[in-house]
Amino acid sequence: MPKNTSIRSVLIIGSGPIIIGQACEFDYSGSQAALSLKEEGIEVSIINSNPATIMTDKVIADHVYLLPLTVDSIEQILQERQIDAVLPTMGGQTALNLCIEASNRGIWEKYGVKVIGVDVAAIEKTENREAFRQLMIDIGVGVAESKIANSFLEGKEAAQQIGFPLVIRPSYTLGGTGGGFVHKKEEFEAALSRGLQASPTHEVLVEQAVLGWKEYELELLRDNKDNVIIICSIENFDPMGIHTGDSITVAPAMTLSDTCYQEMRNQAIKMMRAIGNFAGGCNVQFSVNPENEDIIAIEINPRVSRSSALASKATGYPIAKIAAKLAIGYNLDELENQITKTTSAYFEPTLDYVIVKSPRWNFAKFKGANRELGLQMKSVGEVMAIGRTFIEALQKACQSLETNRLGLGADGRQLRNLEEIMHSLEHPSSGRLFHIKDAFEMGVPLESIRKATLIDKWFLVQIQELVELETELKRYSLSNIPKEFFLTLKQKGFSDGQIAWLLGNVSEDDVYNRRRDLGIKRVYKMVDTCAAEFQAATPYYYSTFEEENESVPSDKKKIIVLGSGPNRIGQGIEFDYSCVHGLLASKEAGYEAIMVNCNPETVSTDFNMADKLYFEPVFWEHVREIIDLEKPEGVIVQLGGQTALKMAEKLKETGIRIIGTSFEDMDLAEDRGRFSDLLKELDIPYPKYGVAENAEEALKVANEVGYPVLVRPSYVLGGQGMSIVINDEELEKAVIKIMKNMPGNRVLIDHFLDRAEEAESDSICDGEDVHIIGMMEHIEPAGIHSGDSSAVLPPFSLSAAVQEKMEEYSKKIAKALNVKGLLNIQFAIKNEKVYVIEANPRASRTVPFIAKAYDVPYINIATKVMLGENKLSDFKIERKLEGYAIKEPVFSFDKFPDVDKQLGPEMRSTGEAIRFIKNLDDPYFRHLYAEKSMYLSK
Repeated sequence: MPKNTSIRSVLIIGSGPIIIGQACEFDYSGSQAALSLKEEGIEVSIINSNPATIMTDKVIADHVYLLPLTVDSIEQILQERQIDAVLPTMGGQTALNLCIEASNRGIWEKYGVKVIGVDVAAIEKTENREAFRQLMIDIGVGVAESKIANSFLEGKEAAQQIGFPLVIRPSYTLGGTGGGFVHKKEEFEAALSRGLQASPTHEVLVEQAVLGWKEYELELLRDNKDNVIIICSIENFDPMGIHTGDSITVAPAMTLSDTCYQEMRNQAIKMMRAIGNFAGGCNVQFSVNPENEDIIAIEINPRVSRSSALASKATGYPIAKIAAKLAIGYNLDELENQITKTTSAYFEPTLDYVIVKSPRWNFAKFKGANRELGLQMKSVGEVMAIGRTFIEALQKACQSLETNRLGLGADGRQLRNLEEIMHSLEHPSSGRLFHIKDAFEMGVPLESIRKATLIDKWFLVQIQELVELETELKRYSLSNIPKEFFLTLKQKGFSDGQIAWLLGNVSEDDVYNRRRDLGIKRVYKMVDTCAAEFQAATPYYYSTFEEENESVPSDKKKIIVLGSGPNRIGQGIEFDYSCVHGLLASKEAGYEAIMVNCNPETVSTDFNMADKLYFEPVFWEHVREIIDLEKPEGVIVQLGGQTALKMAEKLKETGIRIIGTSFEDMDLAEDRGRFSDLLKELDIPYPKYGVAENAEEALKVANEVGYPVLVRPSYVLGGQGMSIVINDEELEKAVIKIMKNMPGNRVLIDHFLDRAEEAESDSICDGEDVHIIGMMEHIEPAGIHSGDSSAVLPPFSLSAAVQEKMEEYSKKIAKALNVKGLLNIQFAIKNEKVYVIEANPRASRTVPFIAKAYDVPYINIATKVMLGENKLSDFKIERKLEGYAIKEPVFSFDKFPDVDKQLGPEMRSTGEAIRFIKNLDDPYFRHLYAEKSMYLSK
């Protein structure tokens, strides 16, 4: 049927701040849904408290409400605006829970708002563990033996009946929070207590553990005619026992028999139909016994999930966009395939390539945390790679992770202790994939690795083949590698850097030049949803090593924007926000905007955002060949955080133009010694400092500048490796740790300004004029990383004289660094004296917050300034903030209950929320300010 014309305005509920288990995939889904509804002439309102998202931008929705995600906020919107329907399926578990709460309080009924995309009853059926279990039994779908428990006593009785090992799954939680395996009776009581406390309804499912079974996911869409299609099958590389968000996943499924796959499809469709009569999307998770292919259902999520974003990017099928249209009445056969434009949306995607998703962890930020993976999600981000084969995609995923690996091993970072390797295989953590490869290199038999990991033999054979190829490669020198073998290595995903390391005595550039001489270079294939069965014209590409190149460069002037790679602490969704606005501004300025990124959760990797998308690792070898093909006017590195900035030196050495501030000036700001010399020339105060290359030098510097000192490595983001020390013994430990974790990195030692206040400024410079975007005062004192401190815009207690100095120093530094684009400066204020701590000539994590608070498109303006298309004087900038805006960090410590939660110079927050207040008497502000007083009194 055609769309429901009674729906003229829709409210989309967002997911709030980024936390472990609920990341920027919901920014992508919410943005896509909003644009999809606007295409239909529907007025779209969005509620979300996250200022770092594209979803909360005026380019996405008609009305944006940056409010706390509460029922009171929902009611405030409904009182202000006529809303016909609410779409709660694009904001993860947060949005579903809020929808239920509003329903229970009668809000939707009171204001005549229809819930679309899902039934409230369906949410209840899927989130209530007992109701879900009983429903599966009723429709003949297998489930693990289980019992519901609402009390400690009921839980113990259930465990006694089911036996060990077992699983505890709390109801209504996200990312497996509070859940886990219990192997022994002695561990049960503590685990049960955790699960009951984690559930908002004080309810857990005590379930038989199916350890070692294989895990799969299917992404489904259903319309009002009850037509159901399967968008994508996803197989977990890791067996049951590891949260799917922490597992490497592969699409399409690699090791399923056709019989088992067809049965899984049938069961998934039956499950979706059983939970309710609604049009929208569903994610279904299954477990399969590897011995006999018996299938049991794990769960069904009647909403867009983390895997929905992955499936959308994997197939090119825009799940959230189509789900939004189905929610307003369209049927699948009435909608066109967004890529082919000739087939309908009632057409299941077909893949002629393989995608691999790999999680990204940040355990270094949670010192003392249990790193073993289990039912509770611990990763902070993910990457996706596309290849013609599983192993090519797997190697590309390893290159995408931003962990300084050149691929899957073959880079000098192998583990050589067999006992440690086998422990890692049996107790999975972030390094297990690499240790599987190390085990093969040490001669461990395949069957021993399979028994230790319970990973399917097919995957292990693919990794074992890499070791065999490496052994063969060592027989050659670079000059006599046969072309066919060289091509095989590249088709198996080996990077030039890996080949150079394996050969020894040659550089990555030598390998690159040799293979180019042999005519071995990347070609680019289109992601078209249909395995080339139909004509398609999507601007979405991945690389491989074959003959035909499907990416034909245009003769337009082009700009490449380098993305920020996987989310991690210190580099989150705010950089994707900046990249998206960089693309939009470049297009407005008349350039063909090309995006390079590897994060499937982001809006920047939506093929509709750029004129051309390369879903590739932000890894020098890959970036280099895209530049060779496209020949852009230049490359923007300012917007993609440290990931993109790390490319600046290589770009300069290769003669490629960097758009905006030059590499030399960015490097001057990063080099603490040279930057302090610059501040001295400019007569700008800065803390006493020194630079050391070993512990002995560090002790000498620290005693010269005076304790306490701030110790940090150079060229890092998010305060990585920073610490404050008060004596020689602590300093020596800190320096040795930095040298061990970051070999070759110089150590910066600054006198720490104890009990100083901290503030920061963001500005734009066009080479002549400087515009201060905003100045913020931190609630917490200096010593707490700026990303972990609440920041108030504009400053609330800094004197006029201090603010004038901050502005003066910002302008002086911008001009001295020849900034063309963005600049963030951190200040410390003590006894009314303003010190400059550091300057970063790039997009910062605070620019999206300021842009939302003042309602000014600052990244758009900065990009046009970088491109040289405009001067600052061309823009009429009007700020619209009444009162104050507060950026408050959000943490995910609940995933790591045993870690030290004390904040310091190394960033640990995973996200942020925005709050507006009219005046400083606001109770919310008074509470935050009381915390500042507590810090200063210590």
